[in-house]
Parts: sequence; structure tokens; C-alpha cells
Amino acid sequence: MTLMQRLKPVLVICGLTLPVAIAPIGDAAPTTVSAPPVPQLNWQPCTDPDQKGFQCATAKVPLDYRNPRGESIQLAVIKHPATDRSRRIGSLFLNPGGPGGAGTEDLPAWFSLFPAELQQRFDIISFDPRGIGNSTAVQCFANEEEGKRFFTQLPQGFPVGDKEIRAWIRGYERLGQLCQQKSGKLLAHVSTVEVAKDMDLLRRAVGSPMLNYVGLSYGTYLGAVYANLFPNRVKAMVLDGNIDPSGAWNNGGKGDTRLSISLRIGSDVGSAKTLKAFLDLCGQASRDRCAFSAGSAQATQAKFTALLEKLRKQPVTLNGKTFTYAVFLYALSADLFVVKNFGGFKGWASAAELLQKVWEAPAATSSDPATIPLIAPDVGFFSVGCADTPNPRNPEAYRQLAAVTSARAGAIGLNAVWGDLACSTWPAVSANRYTGPWNRPAANPILVIGNTFDPSTPYEGSIAMARDLARARLLTIDGFGHTVFLNPSQCANQYITNYFIKGQLPPEGARCKQDYQPFTPI
Repeated sequence: MTLMQRLKPVLVICGLTLPVAIAPIGDAAPTTVSAPPVPQLNWQPCTDPDQKGFQCATAKVPLDYRNPRGESIQLAVIKHPATDRSRRIGSLFLNPGGPGGAGTEDLPAWFSLFPAELQQRFDIISFDPRGIGNSTAVQCFANEEEGKRFFTQLPQGFPVGDKEIRAWIRGYERLGQLCQQKSGKLLAHVSTVEVAKDMDLLRRAVGSPMLNYVGLSYGTYLGAVYANLFPNRVKAMVLDGNIDPSGAWNNGGKGDTRLSISLRIGSDVGSAKTLKAFLDLCGQASRDRCAFSAGSAQATQAKFTALLEKLRKQPVTLNGKTFTYAVFLYALSADLFVVKNFGGFKGWASAAELLQKVWEAPAATSSDPATIPLIAPDVGFFSVGCADTPNPRNPEAYRQLAAVTSARAGAIGLNAVWGDLACSTWPAVSANRYTGPWNRPAANPILVIGNTFDPSTPYEGSIAMARDLARARLLTIDGFGHTVFLNPSQCANQYITNYFIKGQLPPEGARCKQDYQPFTPI
């Protein structure tokens, strides 16, 4: 499971822009970087039908930057050329989050979400980070079918009860062993520091003296690491859906290492806060706008509590599938990510329809695991997240963490803590963790953006990011869902466009609204 994909896509009221000038954003003054060698990119039209209109290439980078001319690995890179070539001003990199997000998949799926002027004037580039996707990837199984068989044997969603917890612990300990057997050398070299160095090589490979960058979710942490490793190479950087760099990911002594990574980020609390907003707004809407509405916020909250009690007692059968308590909560947590239907995300109205169908569904007559929707976690999240962050190393500690998150976030938070359990026995530690400082002055100020109701990376992470970076401006979005990028705001997009094209920051304290408000007509 990843932070961006815990399942696997007219101005609105804004203040007037008060420009804060930074250096122009196009490719500008050269910088000098020595070894390792800069990759040669041979761009060709991508062959996958889902990547029509994009160009693909492969980059060779060092496995270990301490031996930059030693063994190499490959990165899969993708580009959409600027649509107005006569006005092109540079390249713009995207990291879609995760860790585990594959840029070669997400950039084509999400390209339409970039503001139109950025599509016109920048080559927009992404890549599958080392260990992920079509790059040299962490392998744990001989083939996809073997992986499905492995995860089918584990409790689905998260474990409930002592028997399932013991199976969960054994299963994820075995997963780490399998990954170590097949990918041992690579496991120690998928750190954020190494990905940041890869991105700097790709910047040079496309001929950009300085970096333009959009980082989502985990990509905000990657951006912060880059900005502090290479502060003089930051041209313009938008960090959306932020992780507190000094107190959450790689805590540097500030965060509480008794908590696992997702609890330090606050994903459990963010999910609970967003779920409450979901149910409150649903209850205030009519049934034709929100199928699960019970006529008021309070009544809808009570209906949801009763639904959980129903599922705790017995699973239900819906469309030939068995929905358990854990599978239901896992699916719901992902449905909170995007308010309006987009790509593989249902949107809140569709999520409410699912809740109502589960409410009405008959009790299951069989708990045959074959009828439960298979949830195969993203090994990329473990490969990077477990090796790159401090986590409790005793599997039994996660029972106590489950109690902590139940008390502070309720049942919806259990996805976060049990999703981190693999880290307790993960066999690798990153060869190079970055723990600060976070306040090296970048060549240009950084734009930090956060939704006030983000279920995965709560708004407090964006406040912390803007505080920790030496030169940053926070733009607050009064909205719901994980990242502004996936839950668009024309107001925010105008600020982002002005920032990349003109070098203008939003005024201090600027706020925007989300375009689509939950349970309203589309």
C-alpha cells in the first residue's frame, strides 16, 4: 500500500494575487556537477496504448552513488512534450507519490490535471523510481501469479483478532525474506536520497540547468530532500499533500519512533477527520445526492456506526463478493482520496452508494477467501518506506499501536498501523538516509500546498513543511481528499501557473476553495 494509492485514478473565491518575484522559471543559468556520468536518453514514442502521445526512454544510473561508475540500474522515463513548442520554456518533473508510485503509469493517467498553460509550455516528465515499476524493480516472487497466491493466504484488508494478527506477522516476515532472496542488493539502494540524486541526473539529461518539479504526497518528501541536497538547483518546486520532513518520515530525532511511519505522518487521524466530514456532509445532503444519508449529520454518523457493528458480527455478500469488516474499511479509506470520480478513484458519491449497498446487503453464508476482493499490497511502499524510515522492530508492538490508533482515530485508522507491520521485520535499511538539515536556502522559494481535509497526509504536514524549509510559501486549500492535484481547484491552478510561468508566489495567508464540493451537482 502506498500513501498515494492505499488502493489503485470561473475562479473560485481566492484573494487577489500579490506577486512576489522570484527568478524567471525557464531553463537558466548552468550548474556544474561531476561524476557520475549523465544518462543518454533516446526518446521514442511509447508503445503502450495508455501512453499514446508520450515519449519513453531508459536512463542508466548508479546502483550505489558511493561507487558512481560501478554497477548500474535502469530507470524508465516518460515525457509529454510541450504542446506549444514555440513557447516552450523548460522541463517540469512530476513524482506522483507512494513511495511506489510509477510515473510511467500515473503521468499519462493524470496529465489532464496539469493547468493548460503548463501543458503548453513545459515538457512534463516523470519516471519510475529505482525499485519500482518498469525501472530496475524489487522482485519478491517468480511471477505475478505467485504473488497473488501469497497475498490470498493473508487476512484481507487488515487482521482482526489474535489468529489473524499472528498470520499477518508470519506472512509479512516471510515477505521480507522472499524480497531479500530475490532483490537483496537492490533493497539497500532504493532510498529517497538516491532517488533525489537520480532525479538530478535526469534533470541534466534533459538539458535543464535547474529543476522545475511537482511532488505529490511522498513526492513532497522527495522534493524536500532534493531541495536540501541541491539547493542551488531549485528553479520552481510545488509540494502538494505534504509530509512533515523533520518529524515524520526520517525524523532526525524529532518524531516519536515508538510510532510507525504512517502514524507519525498522521494518516490514521487524517482518515478519521476526513471520514467525519464525509458523513457529516452526506447527512446534510438529500438521498439523491448522497445515497447513505440518514437525514442529518448525527443520524448518518449513527448509521455508519451501526454498519460497522453489523460487519463485525458477520460479513455481507455484494455482487458475488464477500465484504468483511476489514475489507470494507480498507476500501472506504481509499475512496476518501478523491471527491469527484477520476481515473481509478470512485469519488465520494460513489463511495456513499457502496456504503448504502453494504448496508442493505444480506449476511454472507460463506467466508470463502476466494470470494473476498484480493488486496495485494504494493511492495514498493515497503521497499522504500520500511528501509528509509525508523519503525518499531518488534512485531508485537503493533498490537499496542493498533490500540493507540483505535483510541485516537477509530476503526478507519487501523489500515495505517497494520499497513506498516511489514517494517517490523523488513530485512533492509537504506544505505543513505537523509535526516536534515531542512532549512538550506534554495535558489528560489518553494510553493507548499495542502488540503484542509486530507485523509493521507493531513494539513498539519503542509504547515510543518512550510515552516521547516528555509524559503517556502504555504497555500491553503479549503477542500477534501488527498492532494489538490487529484482534487482540483482553479484558484490553486492559477497560483501554480503564475508561479511556474512568471515566478510569482501567492500572497501570505492565501486560501482557495476546491472546485467540486462533495454531494453537489456535477
